Amino acid sequence: MRTSVRRRAAGSQGRRTGVVVGQGIAALLATAGLMATAVPAAHADTAAAAPAASDTTPGSETDTPSLVTGLHEEVAATGSAADAARGHLKAKKGRYHIADTSAKDLTSVGTSTEKGGKETVRLQQKYKGVEVLGGQYVVRMTRKDGKRAVTGTSGNYFTKLKLDTVAPKVSEKTAIERAVGAVAAKYSDGLLRAPAKGQKAAEADFKGTAGAVTILPQGTGVLTRHITVTGTNPADGSAVQQEVYIDGHSGFPVMQYSGIQTFGAQNTAAGATQSTAAPADASTLPAGDELVVKGSGVRYNGQKVDVNLYKDITGALQMIDYSKRAADSPYQGPMIATYDARGREASGASGVWPVGIKTFRPTSPELGEDYTNSGAVDAHWAAGKVYDYYKNHFGRNSLDGKDGAIYSLVGVVSNGQPYNNAFWDGTKMVYGQGGGDYRTFSADTDVVGHEMTHGVVTHTANLVYAGQSGAMNEALADYFGNAIDLEANGQSMDDPDAGLLGEDLCTTLSPRECALRDLNDGATTSKNFIGVTYGGDSGGVHLNSTIFSGALWDMRQDLGSELADQIVYRALSAYMTPLDGFTEGRAAVIAAAQELGATKAQLKIVKRSFDAHGIAPGWEKALGVDTDTILSKVNIAGTGVGAGGGKYAVSRSNEDGSEPYSVWLGNTSGKGQPQLVSANNGDYNVYADTDGKTVVWADYAYDAVRIMARPVKGGLTKVIDGVGSNISGLVVDGDWVAYTATNPQYGVTNVRYVNMKTGEVGLVDGGRPARISGLPSVKDGKIAYVALAPDSNGDAVLGVDVFDGATHAVTHMPVDPNVMGVGQTAITDDGVFWIEDDDATDDGQAAVRRANLDGSNPVTVTPEAGEGALYAYSLTASDDVVNVSTVMPATWWANDTMMKLYQVAPDGKGGPQRVSCNRGEQALASADEGTRVLWLDGTTGYTNLVKRDRPAGTC
Repeated sequence: MRTSVRRRAAGSQGRRTGVVVGQGIAALLATAGLMATAVPAAHADTAAAAPAASDTTPGSETDTPSLVTGLHEEVAATGSAADAARGHLKAKKGRYHIADTSAKDLTSVGTSTEKGGKETVRLQQKYKGVEVLGGQYVVRMTRKDGKRAVTGTSGNYFTKLKLDTVAPKVSEKTAIERAVGAVAAKYSDGLLRAPAKGQKAAEADFKGTAGAVTILPQGTGVLTRHITVTGTNPADGSAVQQEVYIDGHSGFPVMQYSGIQTFGAQNTAAGATQSTAAPADASTLPAGDELVVKGSGVRYNGQKVDVNLYKDITGALQMIDYSKRAADSPYQGPMIATYDARGREASGASGVWPVGIKTFRPTSPELGEDYTNSGAVDAHWAAGKVYDYYKNHFGRNSLDGKDGAIYSLVGVVSNGQPYNNAFWDGTKMVYGQGGGDYRTFSADTDVVGHEMTHGVVTHTANLVYAGQSGAMNEALADYFGNAIDLEANGQSMDDPDAGLLGEDLCTTLSPRECALRDLNDGATTSKNFIGVTYGGDSGGVHLNSTIFSGALWDMRQDLGSELADQIVYRALSAYMTPLDGFTEGRAAVIAAAQELGATKAQLKIVKRSFDAHGIAPGWEKALGVDTDTILSKVNIAGTGVGAGGGKYAVSRSNEDGSEPYSVWLGNTSGKGQPQLVSANNGDYNVYADTDGKTVVWADYAYDAVRIMARPVKGGLTKVIDGVGSNISGLVVDGDWVAYTATNPQYGVTNVRYVNMKTGEVGLVDGGRPARISGLPSVKDGKIAYVALAPDSNGDAVLGVDVFDGATHAVTHMPVDPNVMGVGQTAITDDGVFWIEDDDATDDGQAAVRRANLDGSNPVTVTPEAGEGALYAYSLTASDDVVNVSTVMPATWWANDTMMKLYQVAPDGKGGPQRVSCNRGEQALASADEGTRVLWLDGTTGYTNLVKRDRPAGTC
């Protein structure tokens, strides 16, 4: 949870960025872009109580039931378990409504076996041969005395799909370009930054790789290209890996989420190009080598422990443990290998293997102090404890259940600095070196257990790492990580610190001061759930995790560890599927408890645990706000809202998110009905803005992005401009339109303008070489923007310029030439506002400045430091007030670190006030007239268009 992050927000150029919220299937997918409850779950509104024996719980967005329990229906005892499972679904077509049960459209993901002859088959749904994201159905069976019977089923099988699966109209090249642009926008900190003296402006360091064509199960289905984008976060040098889904018709990025699972809240993932294969020294054993050498070492806490080593053919010792292999077959079975990654960049160690990396190689079986301080002893010893826990309690053979190898990389850094985090990248564990108050992140057994449990989740339910399903992924990793920690270290559940995670990571702080999370924090949905963009903590995967893990931990305290662990593991391994949210997770745990023979009293405890944390069907309706809702459940991602002259313009999808986004126009007062202004042509219509007289938006199509305009009072819609790449920051005032266009060849941006009266189109900076511009605003024919241009020495210098459309003259605002970064502009009748970061402390605070249109009379609206200073990320202004969106950098995610909205007078007098006390994310604000401001709010778990007419003051 604690990481060092410069600035985080869901956005690209200033106020025109993307958000999304929601739950259920209409959650992650339908809303796939803004705030968050989650990736969709097809049965989000199922009954509160666990189903009785032989009961069926229907899915809310599919004819296939989400949960069937209490069955005993015999199937073929011979042949594969997958064939038997498909045969059952075919024979019971009236119950499951699965038209095609052949292996072509129900592909086996895998079969797991547990004691008592239990078999769990996971089947991946395909539609006309194309994989459906999250479409997974589970069939549970028993096999005993030569007979096999189905005992239950669960999951998401989408029966309403009806779409053409021919090749997407969007080319792979275009999809990659737009995916890279979307990720670059996500990792923008809201500022255009100047490079160091003598250096050129940095180009975007992201690369896209095309994956399979995939169907998002929204409505009748959306055909997309799946693009994996990797690179380095420009804010802190950490690695990035985003899974991006590009609509196959229009090329708009409809969803993206992190492809890597961290202990803390920082999104970190692959960004290098090294081989993805494990090193050769970890995969083969020369004949005659001594497999297990007994050694010992000292953990960080001073405990001396036994560790197993390996002597290779040269006689050198390596930190490889082969003791888990079967005695009669030493070349089969798992091994545990611990690698020396000290000084290696996290960006080159996630999703890939750093070139030349080797296992730790001690000179003696008695490991010295260096192996303690590096975290190698703790990582190696704890990995063995995690393996033993899953083997001894559940009969699970390694993380993948198939005796797969366990790899740990210890000691990575981020941008040359300590990396206070750890993560699972889909194949291995990676532990940060730590620094300051922190030891290397393998120093606490619950961190090791947490990361390795992510591996177990990957190979079982594979909960998508976004929104509610991602929070459940984190919750399960925390639950089992802590359970393993207590068992390995002999700690009792009665210990007041038993629920703490990461409490042993610090060098000086007490366990409670050091802990990153507490499973006994009492978090509930009604008091603590935070609706947050996918740009923030992947939709709240850490922020909201203790709501679910807290319920599980309460259950463990009241039921006892052995029964509780069996119930939670069975729910994970045999009931949960990738798109499940909190309500589905509750149902899975209750059903697993029933299957395992829990008594009525014990079932009451299980249900009570979830009730105490507010996890019950319909819990989302209890989340309150202090704002006026203009439109609810707009179901949009990657776009925003524009307002002016008493009107608003916003993109909106339908209830299940299956329709491409269309632009709606309405009154900012909330009175009257909104009006559809864009065509329903299958394209995505986004980045809408209005000045009260004209509405403009971007029409994303497979071959181009077209800038559209039409009068508010009605009339013809016209194409006023078009480009072949991503755009953002579209604004309109009078006859003038401006926006930021991305040059995909160089990864830079330029502000483009259109005079709708004359048809003139151009670039404010003339498009000259080495010039970059962005973050525009427009008023009365003048366009303010941030500029990065070379000075007489060739060094790039930041500034704020105002382009006069009538004369093409450019006026420079009084920006310090040594400024570190400049952010969003806003131009009004009286002057120009912008965000300015003048110091090199990298503390996240930035000032808001103002000057007259001619550059005179500079004013500091909010200071860079001291009283009234803000963590300014973006701004929007009317003639009466400035609205500042803030994103607080922090060592861990919390409500206060989410994007919040402040309002301040143009001269700064009186200081800033909170616009709203809503605890969810407040994104993409747009000023109307007076003090009224609109934004997209995620507090309720959905993306809602809301407003306030005046600030709330102090929250």
